Amino acid sequence: MNPTNDTFIRAELISFARDPGDGDKPEPGSLEHYGDGLLWLKGQHIHAIGHFAELSPSLPKGADVLDYRDKLIMPGFIDTHVHYVQLDIMASYGRQLLDWLNDYTFPEECRFADHAHAETLSNAFLDEMLRAGTTTAQVFGSSHPGAMDAFFNACQKRHLRMLAGKVLMDRNAPDALLDGATGIADSERLIEDWHGNGRLGYSLTPRFAPTSTKKQMDAAGALLRNDPTLWLQTHLAENSGELDWVADLFPGSRDYLAVYEEAGLVGPRSTFAHGIHLDNGMRKRLADRGANIAFCPSSNLFLGSGLFDREAAKQTGMAFTFASDIGAGTDLSGFGTLKAAYQVGQLNGQPLTAWQGFYGLTMGNAKALSLDSHIGQLAPSLEADFVVIDPQATSLLARRINRCATLGERLFALMMLADDRAIYETWSGGQCQHRRDTV
Repeated sequence: MNPTNDTFIRAELISFARDPGDGDKPEPGSLEHYGDGLLWLKGQHIHAIGHFAELSPSLPKGADVLDYRDKLIMPGFIDTHVHYVQLDIMASYGRQLLDWLNDYTFPEECRFADHAHAETLSNAFLDEMLRAGTTTAQVFGSSHPGAMDAFFNACQKRHLRMLAGKVLMDRNAPDALLDGATGIADSERLIEDWHGNGRLGYSLTPRFAPTSTKKQMDAAGALLRNDPTLWLQTHLAENSGELDWVADLFPGSRDYLAVYEEAGLVGPRSTFAHGIHLDNGMRKRLADRGANIAFCPSSNLFLGSGLFDREAAKQTGMAFTFASDIGAGTDLSGFGTLKAAYQVGQLNGQPLTAWQGFYGLTMGNAKALSLDSHIGQLAPSLEADFVVIDPQATSLLARRINRCATLGERLFALMMLADDRAIYETWSGGQCQHRRDTV
């Protein structure tokens, strides 16, 4: 029993303070690693982290310590682009992007007019995210405001740090999904009710340029200018057919990115999913405004959209993040996202190191979303969001891990072979929200 109601966990601890670089070893000072560490929680926050031998004399008398010395603890995984309303259409037979929208996405999202359905799917989605070790995500909903109330309420009950928003679209979609008369007003009401409520944040969410008129995007830009604490999420340059469609719909705009720039939607809290078909000028404009591209490797492969160019992003200073893009993505697991990112990198001659992968999935994503003062590291005063990883979760993973001679090799093996079975526990806000061996 812990007299102070603090929580003490003994385990191997890994956390990134900054970008580890592209080398075979992380740059000095970028990584904190404690082979036998202690994570000390006070309520919803981390109180201390360090070597067990150094911190243990400071523990309260009679403190119970959770002994996870055979486990590895990292900050909770962060997913910068995911559609909760598409959970049930994962693994639908592949189409290109625009066919995917018409054949699967739009019919599925019509179901979210039913509040009971939205409640059920909200909880199912969060269960799956936590099972996969994801503690924070930036989430697309549907165009129905009630579906977002259901989602935010489910997050609030679990004390999760989440960003989400109601999809805005007032054209080029089924009538049951269009929100032209009320979309902005509904967004304003949702912002009032949920933005900054507990650990929740609101992301303005135009689906993409083809489904929003200039009037709607301009109105979203005005909301963003009036409240710089809001986030913005949409799609950009995912598919060649999409680019042609945007050029036809906005003949007066310089390029696809300019459509968003003209509406005031490009800024330091803006996430643009995909960004595959960009030139360096567009990348530099995104970099200059502090926006980020959500790299969605499994989705890009599944829909045959193309290969994201990480090296071009690096050379132009454009920030990018890692995301699952469920439901076109094929894996909710951050491990799966990194595995696909490595494969895309190999095809581009840009191999992804484990250091870069796990930094990106934690601190890198937190920083790009302006959440690094709250989450992304195992550090004193930050929120206690973390995952407990079991390197022996499967016989194959255990065999490979047992042959690894270095930390880098072990992390790479996890990146390539682990899945949700390796997530032993997921903690958010200082509470264990998922335990693998408990139904």
